[in-house]
Amino acid sequence: MTHPSTAVPPPASPAASAPSAPSAPSAPADPAPPSGGPSGSLAKGQIGTFDLVFFVVAAAAPLTVLAGVAPFAIGIGGPGTPLGYLVSGALLVLFAAGFTAMSRYVRNAGAFYAYVARGLGRTLGVATAYLATLSYNLIAPGVAAGFGYFASTTLSDLTGAQLPWWPLSTLCVLGTGVLGWLRVTLSAKVLGVALVLEVLVLLVMDVGVLADRGTAALDITSFDPSVLSSSGGMAGMFVLVIGAFTGFEATAIYAEEARDPERTVPRATFIAIGFLALFYAAGVWILMGGFGTDRSVSMARSSDGPQLTFHAAERFVGPWLADSMHVLIVVSAFAATLAFHNAAARYLYALGREGLLPRRLGRVSARQGSPVTAVVAQTVFGLVIVVGGALIDADPYAEIFLWTNSTGVLGIMIMQALAALAVCFFFRRDRRGMSVWRVAVAPLIAFVGLALLSVLATLHFDLLTGRTGAVNAALLVPLPVVLVAGFVVALRIRRADPGRYARLTEVDVERD
Repeated sequence: MTHPSTAVPPPASPAASAPSAPSAPSAPADPAPPSGGPSGSLAKGQIGTFDLVFFVVAAAAPLTVLAGVAPFAIGIGGPGTPLGYLVSGALLVLFAAGFTAMSRYVRNAGAFYAYVARGLGRTLGVATAYLATLSYNLIAPGVAAGFGYFASTTLSDLTGAQLPWWPLSTLCVLGTGVLGWLRVTLSAKVLGVALVLEVLVLLVMDVGVLADRGTAALDITSFDPSVLSSSGGMAGMFVLVIGAFTGFEATAIYAEEARDPERTVPRATFIAIGFLALFYAAGVWILMGGFGTDRSVSMARSSDGPQLTFHAAERFVGPWLADSMHVLIVVSAFAATLAFHNAAARYLYALGREGLLPRRLGRVSARQGSPVTAVVAQTVFGLVIVVGGALIDADPYAEIFLWTNSTGVLGIMIMQALAALAVCFFFRRDRRGMSVWRVAVAPLIAFVGLALLSVLATLHFDLLTGRTGAVNAALLVPLPVVLVAGFVVALRIRRADPGRYARLTEVDVERD
């Protein structure tokens, strides 16, 4: 999830049983598209600013981050971890400055692909398209496996019922598939409810800590830059922290469906980044202050570290809040699955529309205005991952969830770095009335920071996967492979059909 990055699971493990593969959903009956092309465009003007915010913040899964990832980050980064979230948020604000400036001129469901193509050339853009498709399509079913894990353990803890994870994950995949096929505004409403519940339960915990500890819980040394720089685990901590924001960039994916995208996309992007940075930093700060900064770091590094947030909820509010968190982390995982499913489907749609993947993926539901074939394809892929993982008895959290999401999150970080650089080149000859800071300096700083973090994530990939050696190599290999495949496809198109090559990403591009 965020984030799908690296949540550390509760110690309980669900019982597994040998599954039988459920049947894949069939495509809804929509009018057949014209031969060799899409049946229409995505529904316009459906999504407002806060709909977009719900999409991207729910994808970040704030409860999963603060209940699962944050204790791990605290154990590695030490007292300066809250500042790490603010610094990461500041870096992404710099990225968003250029990203949203370019969003006025490139409105395409392919987002990163279209940005890189317009700024750095269509060949690299096509390579980025394949990387994006791989990354988002891996994250969605991985989070669904996490949903099954959390749902199974929560049922066991609260009721004693022993239910295998894979039927629950299958329901999650099918449920997100149905919501993905229906009008996108319904998904926004579901995500909005889930997000409000996640935020509410964490705020209740924060209030409980402050009511008990008062100002003693607010240790300002956590925001001293010298504390952050003195941490031996700073690099590893930033790898975990930056992953907690994954999903915010999806605002641009919905530009074709947004109301007044010139304003909606930038507003939603900055609101999402600002909210996540402040919410994460404040939540981690208060959590650490509840037990005392030094003690909380020691607790996070212990074998019981993954339970740090749940212990705080139980101690400072009551067992009911800890139980509520266990339930809502399941809701959080479903919301994140839905958000990434929708993003993945739109990449499949964009590439199908361009003919970079089978053109049927560019088909749009006449009734719902959704990318119907892409939704079904992503749903089937999710079922293959879930059922295949169950058949080989893979651990739903430590293997399916962490491994697929580690590859996906690193892929998105690389694309963010490329998109930041693309902004610099897109505006290099004509700033279109925008400041040098917004379209040159800020995106260049963001590119350097994101490129560095991508390198650190590769070097510290074990922090994301929990494994070393051959497993990590196997998980990293798909990223350069799809990039090379994209280059080959783009060069082949340029040689065989220069006219088509020149039109790539031209759909829904607006110029002055």
